[in-house]
Amino acid sequence: MADKKARLMVDGLDEAIELPVYSGTEGPDVIDVRPLTGQGLFTYDPGFVSTAACESKITYIDGANGVLLHGGYPIEQLAEQSDYLEVCYLLLNGDLPTAEEKEKFVNTVSRHTMVHEQMSHFFNGFRRDAHPMAIMVACVGALSAFYHDSLDINDAYHREVCAYRLIAKMPTLAAMCYKYSIGQPFMYPRNELAYADNFLHMMFGTPCEEYRPNPVLAKAMDRIFLLHADHEQNASTSTVRLAGSSGANPFACIASGIAALWGPAHGGANEAVLTMLEEIGHEDNIPEFIEKAKDPNDPFRLMGFGHRVYRNFDPRAKVMKKTCDEVLTELGVADEPLLKIAKRLEQIALEDEYFVKRKLYPNVDFYSGIILKAIGIPTNMFTVIFALSRTIGWISHWSEFHSSPNKIGRPRQLYTGPSKRDIK
Repeated sequence: MADKKARLMVDGLDEAIELPVYSGTEGPDVIDVRPLTGQGLFTYDPGFVSTAACESKITYIDGANGVLLHGGYPIEQLAEQSDYLEVCYLLLNGDLPTAEEKEKFVNTVSRHTMVHEQMSHFFNGFRRDAHPMAIMVACVGALSAFYHDSLDINDAYHREVCAYRLIAKMPTLAAMCYKYSIGQPFMYPRNELAYADNFLHMMFGTPCEEYRPNPVLAKAMDRIFLLHADHEQNASTSTVRLAGSSGANPFACIASGIAALWGPAHGGANEAVLTMLEEIGHEDNIPEFIEKAKDPNDPFRLMGFGHRVYRNFDPRAKVMKKTCDEVLTELGVADEPLLKIAKRLEQIALEDEYFVKRKLYPNVDFYSGIILKAIGIPTNMFTVIFALSRTIGWISHWSEFHSSPNKIGRPRQLYTGPSKRDIK
């Protein structure tokens, strides 16, 4: 039932068009524009920045006030009091788990971490220098060829099994991408390890000796996963929902999300931060690049500062800054040249009037890039880790879409080509 109604007057129509107005639990009201099609009208909204394409109970963002809620819980509280798998449970089920529910959930995920042995042969078809995101798109899409026992999207149990498999197998595939690129053997997952510890084991362990993950680095890795778990209706999540609306299997839909995330305007931001730091090269060059960033006629931009959604401080960045400081202290690498540049840029952004006035604060990508660099993860793996983290958000939105009545997505257009004409 609509809470209110809006009336739209259009030249050429005798009467106003009544449009229902709905209110959510948070955020601005939305005007239901579907009655317009009966009058032969569509709305025009490039980029969908003013369009609510769905109803969702999963995540809410208030960009003006720097708020991010998962199931109503603030991201700051989740980062301090929960872990990644608890947030996975929350996004899938709408509430945090009890101790018993968490134990069952973690045990189930832990026992789905291996991938079919035939998957390892897929990697032999790629060049060793292939971008890991290219491999991830291919391998995640190919999972549907191995796990076709749970592809009935209308079966709630099948959707649940697919969710478990994707959450569990993404770290395994991500680590396989890295190992393949450096010529080392793949490391099998170890079920007794926690989620982030297991990922570090598969990334940096070898058959030659036992690898013991550093607890500070494992905690930082878990934080990175948690803080990137979901971010409402962004480009990749919307892609997954749109692909899902066609009835495509979940592995294909998640592969489409990975492809969308691969774009530098979306998931490549933390990789771009490291590229920028390398371009600056030395602390002595920072003033020159700051002036370039302030010059409206210079195309140079400081990457990792400000955010399209947040017009205030990115709430995830507050948590990530603390984690960044913990990692740099633990590893004793604060004097590493690129990290020194990063810390100096952070100080300038928080103090310089130009940046403060424009609210160009360091965002989550700025700090996560520094952390991943310090841990020893190569730059081309940054977006893969983003995809690993975001998989739970994608599968939660995909599952939510299929849990209620839905229809295939079909955006409209404003046609500006030639009118009908005959061939002469």
